[in-house]
Amino acid sequence: MAVNPGRKNGCLQVLRFIFAGRHTYVLIYLDYLTECRYADETSEHHLAGLAHLGLWMGRNHFRIEELDEALVTQFLDEHLPNCDCPRPIFQTRTDLSAACGHFLRILRDRGVIASLPRPVEPVYVEVERFDDYLRDVRGLASETRRNYRRIVLNFLQACFGCAEIVFTVLQPDDIRHFIAEQLTPRATSAKANSLASALRAYFRYRGAGGDDVHALSGAIVLPAHWNLATLPKALTDDEVNRLLNAFQPELPSCRRGYAMVRCALDLGMRAGEIAKLALADIDWQAGTVTLRSTKSRRVDILPLPISTGQAIADYLRYERPRTINPAVFVRRLAPHDVPISAYAVHRLIRDAYRRIGLDHGRTHALRHTLARRLLEQGDSLKEVADILRHRSLDTSLIYAKLDSRKLSAVALPWPGSAA
Repeated sequence: MAVNPGRKNGCLQVLRFIFAGRHTYVLIYLDYLTECRYADETSEHHLAGLAHLGLWMGRNHFRIEELDEALVTQFLDEHLPNCDCPRPIFQTRTDLSAACGHFLRILRDRGVIASLPRPVEPVYVEVERFDDYLRDVRGLASETRRNYRRIVLNFLQACFGCAEIVFTVLQPDDIRHFIAEQLTPRATSAKANSLASALRAYFRYRGAGGDDVHALSGAIVLPAHWNLATLPKALTDDEVNRLLNAFQPELPSCRRGYAMVRCALDLGMRAGEIAKLALADIDWQAGTVTLRSTKSRRVDILPLPISTGQAIADYLRYERPRTINPAVFVRRLAPHDVPISAYAVHRLIRDAYRRIGLDHGRTHALRHTLARRLLEQGDSLKEVADILRHRSLDTSLIYAKLDSRKLSAVALPWPGSAA
């Protein structure tokens, strides 16, 4: 769709009229959209949305200093359904919401409106302290801490609501009821393990502060689990080929998706490591890649396979947007300077699974696939552990089940067979 310069200029004229005397913020807003490299059509929509907001504020005699989330909600929920404002006013709710969100951020950055108040309820303060403990004392990764915070916040809110936290009043039945309630809609062993791990971590934190947590910890029951009982879920060679061919040119940012999958398949990188890979971490002359934001909080240097390096280079040369973000993989849509998350990597790989008809969405299966391929070409478990960066060789023992070549050598003959 071609951009209509006349409409864009019309939006600017309306905005200058609406924000008379404060039109500086309109120019700042336009500069913000330009710096973030939003497409012309998107910028046009945002400007028209801001004009709509300004017109409504003017009619209701709201000052710009009064603008906040509550006022925006009133604008979207009460005015928009009955809106009869003239064009170039924009009336699409999603675009209006995005335009208002950007404007609030700009006004806050410049101190025009008050910052968002931080939650002051005791449960939020408690969870922040718990997170400090997880980061500074236990050294857990950010994704693990995020899951623990979510679970512990839900637990404390269920037990105390907005009231003060009195840890001594907690009883084992409180823990049992919380776990049962959380597992009611979806009772899986993985979810039960996640709940148990978060609550135990929280009770360890309280125990380090002098609280008696033995009875509470004893109330946490884990589902039955036998070590090394399961078979690692790995992709077959046919599924690997279909996955690599799932990034066709008609897909948006196909080179980025292909390069991410190659990082997981060829280097065993986790989703968080892919998201945080920086341009400075790749030594093209030496042919190595340095992983700094790893689960074990170590710095690991791995050889960069030719296929992986070629996929990353193609993305950097032909598809990566201009940005000051030092990460290798950046957002496809503006703002490009905002780093992507591990969740974005998970979602991209899950979408690729669906395109080839796989019924599971675990990105970790690509690490299992790398282990299977290494064992099939004759590498030892120690070499697999080194490439996957396991701190303990015991973690890699489960991959012995995938080494069909060596397993067949030690298999006993079936009773009664000719062998």
